[in-house]
Amino acid sequence: MANHATSSPSLAWRLGFLYAALFLVIGCYLPYMPVWLSWRTLSADQIAILLATPLYIRIVFTPVISFVADLLGNRRGIVIALAWGSLGSFALLWVSDGFWQMMLAIALLAVNWTTIMPLVETIAISGIRKSGLDYGRVRLWGSLTFIGASLAAGIVIQFRDAGTVLPMLMTATALLIFAAYLVPRDVEPKRQGSPVRRLRLRHAFALARAPLFLLFLLAAAMIQGSHALLYAFGSLHWRAQGFSGGTIGALWSIGVIAEVALFAVSGRLVSYVGSTRLMVLAGGAAVVRWAVLALDPPLLATGLVQTLHALSFGATHLAAIHFLTHAVPEDRSATAQGLYAAVVAGLVLGSVTIACGPLYEAYGGQAYAAMVLLAGIGTAAAALLGCHWQGGLVVGDQPHSAGKGVKTMPSR
Repeated sequence: MANHATSSPSLAWRLGFLYAALFLVIGCYLPYMPVWLSWRTLSADQIAILLATPLYIRIVFTPVISFVADLLGNRRGIVIALAWGSLGSFALLWVSDGFWQMMLAIALLAVNWTTIMPLVETIAISGIRKSGLDYGRVRLWGSLTFIGASLAAGIVIQFRDAGTVLPMLMTATALLIFAAYLVPRDVEPKRQGSPVRRLRLRHAFALARAPLFLLFLLAAAMIQGSHALLYAFGSLHWRAQGFSGGTIGALWSIGVIAEVALFAVSGRLVSYVGSTRLMVLAGGAAVVRWAVLALDPPLLATGLVQTLHALSFGATHLAAIHFLTHAVPEDRSATAQGLYAAVVAGLVLGSVTIACGPLYEAYGGQAYAAMVLLAGIGTAAAALLGCHWQGGLVVGDQPHSAGKGVKTMPSR
């Protein structure tokens, strides 16, 4: 049942708008930050280092900030503060001169930006628990916005130049700040008494040591980490193949359109397939996707294989969110999201991104073969997780009742 202060439709559109604003930033950053860095005459190794820097910084800051958000019970307020910090960091990056100034600006950006996504996911999970929202149907607004952002930014760059990337990012971040203020305060979980007395650091460590949680992190990290080459050098390699800026934007959009279709039926899909089996399917799709891209396929084949993004990324993310919803106590949901982001989008994705610099320099598109190996490891780990997880909490050491409000559904 919806919270008395915020109806389900109202919460759904506010969260949908928050996802849209978030992915407006991502839709400009992910495909075109490498293009902007190349426009600033940086080498492939320097680009890889700068792109990996936020991923490493989030290893420390994302779990810490997420734990503080759980401790204080004010995730909305922290998202607002981080969004303002991100806007300032993008402005600093815009005026930076040279590799080391850019490194400093990106490090500051990482402290602010990299925790926003897991906190937004945590707020969405609260909506799932309290108001019975369909996560996929809320999340798809982010994917739809990514499509528009990547297409529009690609066209702007084609007719202007890559120097427009930072102004577009700053405009999108300003919209994110506005969207964060629209999130209702009552979306936070109710706490009895002082949250400081209820949540302890040992609860976070108990989660980090849980064997099934670690196996989940391995599976998700290997599959998601296999996207590193595409994220860092996909646009640059497509430019090297002769594809125009508008075409590159369309290629990014094709994958996300397929992802939107997946999220639109996500509730029924997860109920039918289950979290771990969905992740196995996602890993297999990633293996196929990178194997084809390693062959430098022509434009039509590249467009077709981009539809696998719905599975390789979308299904992996969907399976992860549903696993965290069912397997982690609500009191530690932000902490779990922080650990997930730190390992998957921090340690692993950062390390693979660094490795992609020399790999791409030496082998070009054939470097995707290394991504096939990572996706295969993740698929095997997901299959093993499915054999051992029975759909319950992965930790029994709870501050207080954890599973309240979670609708029962086939989670495996």
